[in-house]
Amino acid sequence: MNIVKTSILLAAMTALFMAVGYAIGGQSGMIIAFVVAAAMNFFNYWKSDQMVLRMHNAVEVDERNAPEFYEIVRRLAEAADLPMPAVYIINTPQPNAFATGRNPENAAVAASTGLLNTLTMEEVAGVMAHELAHIQNRDTLIMTITATFAGAISMLANFAMFFGGSRDRPGGFIGTLVLMIAAPFAATIVQMAISRTREYAADKRGAEICGNPIWLADALEKIATGSQRIPNHAAEKNPATAHMFIINPLGQFRRDNLFSTHPDTQNRINALEQLAQDWRTDQHYSDDSSSEGPWGNGGDNEFHTDDMDETSSHPWGRSGGKQ
Repeated sequence: MNIVKTSILLAAMTALFMAVGYAIGGQSGMIIAFVVAAAMNFFNYWKSDQMVLRMHNAVEVDERNAPEFYEIVRRLAEAADLPMPAVYIINTPQPNAFATGRNPENAAVAASTGLLNTLTMEEVAGVMAHELAHIQNRDTLIMTITATFAGAISMLANFAMFFGGSRDRPGGFIGTLVLMIAAPFAATIVQMAISRTREYAADKRGAEICGNPIWLADALEKIATGSQRIPNHAAEKNPATAHMFIINPLGQFRRDNLFSTHPDTQNRINALEQLAQDWRTDQHYSDDSSSEGPWGNGGDNEFHTDDMDETSSHPWGRSGGKQ
């Protein structure tokens, strides 16, 4: 189903790109835009994940330089029956995270230093489980393609506005002006709608992977608070990637409406809390505070980390920060 959705998205974004090309150079501009769009589609499939990671200055880590964080991701991937993704850290104080990659075999997860320093290990597990859910649901390709296409359409629209577009086509300058405004707006609407519909599904699947919906619910509350107070400068420079994060890094939209890149955080928390209540009723997992280790037993989920260092309260270790 996601393959069909991805194909529809690519067709829609390509059509928008061609429309902007037509506004700039008429039929010749449309043909050139089509060729560029075809090249972008090919490039996006193979390289868009690395481009997004570079946009946010993400640095790859492993079990040597971020052992506890890496181990969290490894155990979650094992519980979800997924290949181990590449693990990245973004050096920004804003707590946030995202996943990218064209398929589970070529995926990456990234968390900010702010997230690793602020959240508990359980909460980090909830966040990473959510990102792995995006990978498992194959959301990452379509989200990354949308980000790069939306940015490209906006840049092309700005170019057309500067040069005035083609005046020998129907609509003339007024038509060009309307299209230049409508095209990036339409791309943004598609981008927002795709993100919002996928976040709820990833929340639910992420809760199943880590074994406790409350871990993710608590993490969302902290991340939402942090994203409102702490700027993310890389995201501000690349707003087309905002929908990829677990919480909007731009801190602009809070309501669950057409113009938000994410569902309302409180609505997501409420859904997770309801899921936890349903699980308790069904005895899906145990919320017994006497369970071993800082993780609990995870109920019947296979994600267990009882043998991790119990003296650590954050993925960086006892100090709660990278040394």
